[in-house]
Amino acid sequence: MKTSWRTASLVVSAAAVLSLTTACGQDTQPPSSQNVGVTAPGDLGGIGSGAQAGQNSPAPSQPANTAGQLNVATDAKLGKVVTDELGLTLYRFDQDSAKPPTSNCEGDCAKTWPPVPADDASAGEGIDKALLGEITRADGTKQLTVDGWPAYRYVKDVNAGDVKGQGVGGKWFAFTPEGKKAQSADLPGLSTREDPKLGEIVVDEKGMTVYRFMKDEAWPEPVSNCSGDCVKKWPVVSPVDFDDTKGIQKKGYMTFTRPDGAEQQTINCWPIYTFAGDKAPGDTNGQGVGGTWYAVRPDGKPVGAPEK
Repeated sequence: MKTSWRTASLVVSAAAVLSLTTACGQDTQPPSSQNVGVTAPGDLGGIGSGAQAGQNSPAPSQPANTAGQLNVATDAKLGKVVTDELGLTLYRFDQDSAKPPTSNCEGDCAKTWPPVPADDASAGEGIDKALLGEITRADGTKQLTVDGWPAYRYVKDVNAGDVKGQGVGGKWFAFTPEGKKAQSADLPGLSTREDPKLGEIVVDEKGMTVYRFMKDEAWPEPVSNCSGDCVKKWPVVSPVDFDDTKGIQKKGYMTFTRPDGAEQQTINCWPIYTFAGDKAPGDTNGQGVGGTWYAVRPDGKPVGAPEK
């Protein structure tokens, strides 16, 4: 490591419900004609939502053995994050350790999350050089650490300012200048994230995965067949105004009244839920449970469900 440190709402309005309800019975294809989503290949190592890879954008010519001057960039959602000299975001991994500094990302994981070399890393404006350090990896190379946490890039970040690695697997997070995990500002009521294994899926305002129950019905009107103890494990998603969503299909976006009198949100007329077994944003522990529960795409289709 150089010491010069030079070269980083709620309830949908009655009118809206009326305008969308007809989609369940008339404008939407019946369940038998759905094209269910196939499982997308995942990021290796982990371990690790972000957006699409952006394959059409040219990758920066970042040398594999350099980091250069670390800098601070401002992301619209995450706030201040640490970047390398070319503006590529640096990340930390929850399964690593800072005390003592230890990397647990090896092999295929390190191909997806290349360790940031420490040899020429230096602190630019906004970076406290006292937070920078290094560890020796199993292959003998020196990896940069920030406040003790090993630093990585993400292979799907191809342009300066990309933060596609943020939240991947619920374990990868951009660095703040203090070495902490960057956290998103408040999410919309419903939005989407790119899961490394499942592709684009719907999440709620807390970033928790949203699911569909294959025993439910959408046509000619929404029907939930999850009640009692089922609802304890699979809490229903309460109504979310469409203006408080991002990336969600509008057609068939409506609420309905459950047998217990509660209102439940739908996407493309399908009732939606979260899973009590998901403990953190990025978790998808409900995927495939019982062969009847599947994460939801923005158009309401289940991810990876067997075709009927």
